[in-house]
Amino acid sequence: MLITNLKIENFRNYNKLNLNLNNKINIFYGNNAQGKTNIIESIFLCSIGKSFRTSKDKELVKFDKDFFRIEVQYKKSDRDGKIKIEYSDKKHIFINGIKVKKFSELLGKINIVIFTPDDINILKNGPKMRRRFLDIMISQLRPNYIYCLNMYTKTLEQRNAYLKQIKLEHKSEDLLELWNQKLYEYGEKIYKYRLEFIEKIKEKINDIHKKITNGNEEIKIEYISDFSSEENFCMQLKQNQKIDIIRGATSKGIHKDDFIVYLNGKNVNTYGSQGQNRTVVLSLKMSELQVIKDEIGENPILLLDDFMSELDKERRKNFLENIGDTQVFVTCTDKIDIENLNSNIYNVIDGEVFLRKDWKSNGKIWTWIQSRANTSLRRPWSRKKKTRYVYWKCIYKRITSLSIRDCRQLCWWGFGRLLYTYRSYNRTRKHNNCIR
Repeated sequence: MLITNLKIENFRNYNKLNLNLNNKINIFYGNNAQGKTNIIESIFLCSIGKSFRTSKDKELVKFDKDFFRIEVQYKKSDRDGKIKIEYSDKKHIFINGIKVKKFSELLGKINIVIFTPDDINILKNGPKMRRRFLDIMISQLRPNYIYCLNMYTKTLEQRNAYLKQIKLEHKSEDLLELWNQKLYEYGEKIYKYRLEFIEKIKEKINDIHKKITNGNEEIKIEYISDFSSEENFCMQLKQNQKIDIIRGATSKGIHKDDFIVYLNGKNVNTYGSQGQNRTVVLSLKMSELQVIKDEIGENPILLLDDFMSELDKERRKNFLENIGDTQVFVTCTDKIDIENLNSNIYNVIDGEVFLRKDWKSNGKIWTWIQSRANTSLRRPWSRKKKTRYVYWKCIYKRITSLSIRDCRQLCWWGFGRLLYTYRSYNRTRKHNNCIR
């Protein structure tokens, strides 16, 4: 599975962007708050239909604009496709030019695995983050899962509302049986899906984690749920009914599911170091990637948001060399030099993306610098100081994001430019002297 082209308009800090992407590794680097994560977010949005950073689509629209548009062209082993998402007053999703009515129709078109700095909260924070990890993975592979999850959530909200009515308005408790039955009906399906994929992760994660830690750590996962049988679940709801009425909330159900990760027999959330927590999250994500690959028969797309900053140079290179045929999108603050690997390296500067090439090959950024420099040198120095300042400030802004090697090459280019100007001046002066 590959994303071949990405088009963005009025999304976050981007006006317009059109990128033809590398089939292997795509690296986006630059200073903070330049728009690197926005590219990852746009791809995630076209895969899942929602942002991983906000629940409000209005926040995705560029300031002073009233709409945004994202278009992704992708290739799978059996077909090509195009997904377009537009938002003005509401969100509209198009698959191959046809508007879809159900959000679930989008899921599974582009399979992704995302790794962000906040993913360490999968272990550090409460069970909600761990359930979300499972929900994102399963919904891409089992379209019926998201339907069951939405229906369960709706039923849970209705039951909680009625619990409050019992407390405040003294309504009959007998009607709770209706919601209890519905909770079990949808909850049982969700439980089976989660149990299935937890088992799949268990099969993969131990070998993956041993490779990362050189066999020093053994990892195990335990799935915790209130579900075992219909009789047992309904009995738990009845036992907790009085407490639920007092609280106005349901204390038992699939919405309380969790899983615990153990390293060498100890709970990593309680006893694990920061490094161990990060390594476990990496193992979980790589297991997710392998599970999706086994399900769909091809590699999903890997999104790494500011992940490489956590690894040293050697581990970074080893990781990228061992991802197989997976297409990867990486964001980082420093340029990553990758030798002998098929990759595109982009420099992101204030909502503009420049494909990084050697300066002699006239890459976009170098062409821009040279044209600006030439224009500035041709302009008479009698122009206002402020105008000259703006020209050279723009050039400086781009030069500061370059590597030491590139800066050295640029200095040689600048020196050659000055030498050429000096020689031209001498030739002109000698010519004028001859005429006199």
